[in-house]
Amino acid sequence: MKMRQFGNSGFSVSLIGFGAWAIGGPAMAGSLPLGWGDADDSVSRRALRRARKLGVNFFDTADFYGLGHSEELIGSVFGNRGDVLIATKVGHRVQPDQTVVLDFSKQHILTACEQSLRRLRRETIDHYQLHSAKLPHLEQGECIEAMELLRRSGKIRSWGVSLNTFRPEIEAGYLMERKLGDGFQLVLNAINQRAASLLERASALGYGIIARMPLQFGLLTGKFSHESRFPADDHRSVRLRPEVLSRSSDGLEELWPLADKYGVSRTSLSISFAASFSEVSTVIPGIRTPEQAEADTAGIVQLSAEDMEFIRGLYRRCFSAVVDLMQQSG
Repeated sequence: MKMRQFGNSGFSVSLIGFGAWAIGGPAMAGSLPLGWGDADDSVSRRALRRARKLGVNFFDTADFYGLGHSEELIGSVFGNRGDVLIATKVGHRVQPDQTVVLDFSKQHILTACEQSLRRLRRETIDHYQLHSAKLPHLEQGECIEAMELLRRSGKIRSWGVSLNTFRPEIEAGYLMERKLGDGFQLVLNAINQRAASLLERASALGYGIIARMPLQFGLLTGKFSHESRFPADDHRSVRLRPEVLSRSSDGLEELWPLADKYGVSRTSLSISFAASFSEVSTVIPGIRTPEQAEADTAGIVQLSAEDMEFIRGLYRRCFSAVVDLMQQSG
């Protein structure tokens, strides 16, 4: 497993990390699916252990994934081990009436951090992230004050923001202008490349960069067609609607020959695209089984400059309209 520096934090992170949303299981907020459907905890634990044996040392979760269950699983497997780096997030919560709200108040962040530490069975969180914080939250300042307080108290080692899927430049720009925080988590894959314009500046300023959704909810594995459908407790039933699947098909047909060119799977090609940006510290595909841990860490290749530009061109010609369609559905 290749290792990269996480900005100026001093962390050395595995090029491929572990995205732990799916192992949280089928949480719901009323009728709104918050997860990926059923998950077997024993399989999830095996996936975590297998990923570590394959060289993965960076595990990314959130207190919202399975409403804490993802953190609990990671804690049960790794506890306070020093050979793994744990990133988690704060800011989403479900109210008694089952509506989801964003809460970046100082008190909520301080309380939630203690709860995450207990679930993770750790003394310190390596990288703590504001989960989709918006510009008004940052401008108000309580969340930044809370993160700096947690760092000074030793509860966290570094902090950052998990950026908006569709307009990441707003919050990233605010923090970069003020040199606040240590890292950004952003969506980066062959379909959604909106965050690519941030990479050079963020890296130059010393931010660690976590590339999430390299497989775009599985769409970039090649497993789905325009006829694919998802259970009601799987968030993809909302995010990968039939029109999204259909509009993606032409661009994907142009993309897949590159997998044959490099002699890798479509999954490996897609993860390799994000990993081929030198500014990216770690790429975190969602992993829920030992087999996925193996598939997502195998066959990672450095794409040529020519092929990277070809995929950038596919985004401009085909995929940018797909991202627009995704944004309309939230």
